[in-house]
Amino acid sequence: MPTEGDFFNYQEAYQAAFIGSEYDGMVLPDPSKPDFHLPDLSLPKSVTAEAIDDRYTMLKIVDRCFRQKEELAEFMKMDAFEEQALKMLLDPRVRQAFDLSQESDKTKDRYGRNRVGQSVLLARRLVESGCRFVTASGYKHGQWDTHNDNEDRLRGTLAPLLDQSLSALMEDLKQRGLLDSTVVLVTGEFGRTPVINPKGGRDHWPDCWSLVVGGGGIRGGCIVGASDKDGAYVADRPVSIGDLYATIYKAMGIDWNKTYMSPIARPVYIANGFDDTLGIPVNELI
Repeated sequence: MPTEGDFFNYQEAYQAAFIGSEYDGMVLPDPSKPDFHLPDLSLPKSVTAEAIDDRYTMLKIVDRCFRQKEELAEFMKMDAFEEQALKMLLDPRVRQAFDLSQESDKTKDRYGRNRVGQSVLLARRLVESGCRFVTASGYKHGQWDTHNDNEDRLRGTLAPLLDQSLSALMEDLKQRGLLDSTVVLVTGEFGRTPVINPKGGRDHWPDCWSLVVGGGGIRGGCIVGASDKDGAYVADRPVSIGDLYATIYKAMGIDWNKTYMSPIARPVYIANGFDDTLGIPVNELI
């Protein structure tokens, strides 16, 4: 099963870039639709698992005949994709992980019978099944980009959907004994302007914004830092993107000082900031 999952956003935005295409996210359809399923995870009735295994054996024979250098990176990536696809196709646990019909009506109602709620519920199922990284949105692309009608959109749709699904997720993870091993991060990539534009919206603002992180070794009930009275600039305890990464890694027991060597032989901190500096864990949270 892939180690990453994503819902409803541009697939290219969630590619793994320099860490390799084998870590690209798997983009899924709308789980709130009655006919939700992943057709590529089911064999046609005319094809048995034994037939697939025979075909895969033949493919490996052909590969050995035509490859001059088995160790080439391109071939190794193809092998990884083939192995992953075969495992997903033949392992019934994969189909079970995506089967929302196994959830009770009460649970579905708790998360919300909509794209956002059912996406978050599916994310919980995937985490429970061993998926290591899931991005659950359910919102339409750009729906949070409130350049117009900011207040009505937030109060009417965006915030209520998030409140319901996020609270359900945290409670559900705790009840299932998964919260201590699962980091939940709620964030965007920038903030919104501290002033309202003529269209009643708020535009892009990279100088100050907030996020929510919890579970998985994160100390709850904490507020770190503060903005000025207008919410325009950081007034106390700034936290960088690298600091956020370092905090999450440390909470998960991962060496946040680690350097990853990219395919082009460029060393990159795994807790890398925008300016290539190493982030520092936010000790107030761990």
